[in-house]
Amino acid sequence: MKILALHFGVTCGLVGLIWLVQLVHYPSFRFVAPEDFRGFSLFHTTQITWVVAPLMIAELLLALRMPFEPSVSAWISWGALGLLIVIWLSTALLQVPLHGILASGKESQVIERLVLTNWIRTVAWSLKAGLLGWGLLRQY
Repeated sequence: MKILALHFGVTCGLVGLIWLVQLVHYPSFRFVAPEDFRGFSLFHTTQITWVVAPLMIAELLLALRMPFEPSVSAWISWGALGLLIVIWLSTALLQVPLHGILASGKESQVIERLVLTNWIRTVAWSLKAGLLGWGLLRQY
């Protein structure tokens, strides 16, 4: 149960973060002046990495370990891992390349695509937190 509780806690931290990014931070890109955007983009990608990377790595390690935890239902373990794969694929194939384009300067269409495609991660992380929370409640 400890690994499930820890996994749930880390995931909840990321859920809070992704909702803040989805509803506030990414939409705020629209309001940055074009002449300031490259510096803003560099600041964002550098600083957000310090917040997100340790949590995502911890979450990945916990998700990889959880299927081997006898006290956790296999479908919860594999469901959480499946959702995490969706999150990592979205990050690698959609959000990171879009940030790469934005590093060169402000492009409104790219910002809109970033906001739109980030819903994949927002929904997947939210579902993952719900699944892990439900698994925790089942153990009590």
